[in-house]
Amino acid sequence: MDKTQLIAAINKLKKEKNAVILAHYYQMDDIQDIADYKGDSLALSQWAAKTDADIIVLCGVHFMGETAKILSPNKKVLVPDMNAGCSLANSCPADKFEAFTKAHPDHTVISYINTTAAVKALTDVVVTSTNAKKIVDSFPKDAKIIFGPDRNLGNYINSITGRSMLLWDGACHVHEQFSVEKLVKLKEEHPDSLLIAHPECKKTVLIMADFIGSTQALLNYTTTSNKQSFLVATESGILHEMQKQNPNKEFIPVPPNDSTCACNECNFMRLNTMEKLYQCLLTETPEILIDEEIRVKAVKPILRMLEMS
Repeated sequence: MDKTQLIAAINKLKKEKNAVILAHYYQMDDIQDIADYKGDSLALSQWAAKTDADIIVLCGVHFMGETAKILSPNKKVLVPDMNAGCSLANSCPADKFEAFTKAHPDHTVISYINTTAAVKALTDVVVTSTNAKKIVDSFPKDAKIIFGPDRNLGNYINSITGRSMLLWDGACHVHEQFSVEKLVKLKEEHPDSLLIAHPECKKTVLIMADFIGSTQALLNYTTTSNKQSFLVATESGILHEMQKQNPNKEFIPVPPNDSTCACNECNFMRLNTMEKLYQCLLTETPEILIDEEIRVKAVKPILRMLEMS
């Protein structure tokens, strides 16, 4: 099938099966364009919680599919490629994180949404980069808090809230590998451009940023700003929506360290393709399945987050 036929076939199957397609902003352009809803992790979890579709196809990475299943246990949740994992989630194995939390039993456990269902089940409240500051601020100033798994986001939240949360030592491979050297050169080449950065980036990148925010916040900022040019330090998939909403503005991706490519892409996110999306709807596989005992434990901190958001 050519692209036009593929789009028609996907839309036909979606209608026949009462399916909804949710896509993260880091997906490839054509998947973003065919999705019913697209957004960051917080938006996708909110839509997964309220959809009346029979089937949810989550075009993102594995933990996002798990989050949708946790919130909608009676719906069939599919992902185009089960191998679309997450380096950040992988950096926090549930057994090791459990040992870490048990070693500090007087601490409240706050986990970033980029974790497995098993880690969420060990958590008191889940956060996204959109609401992390708000939720951390809701706890008393002297509260003892464990924050995992992203050390960069945790350090950033500590710096803007005056906290000293105990951090798990994990990171996102995409946001870890922005080249400071290449960024400095880019800033010299584009002196009128604003640097916008995701808080999962290293501190050396964040201290140079003009604006720091979640994926959705970065998008909103570029739309409301009167500036015409931006250096973007997050996964380059977001540039598609930025350009769609702001066709007359310039968006320049900050490159990674170890590549000749100008873009910094998540290899896991890019595993999902239109062909896999079609096969996924056709065969209703691969399907996300979660142990019910874990799901029941994991849903509580997610619902707590949604209530606080």
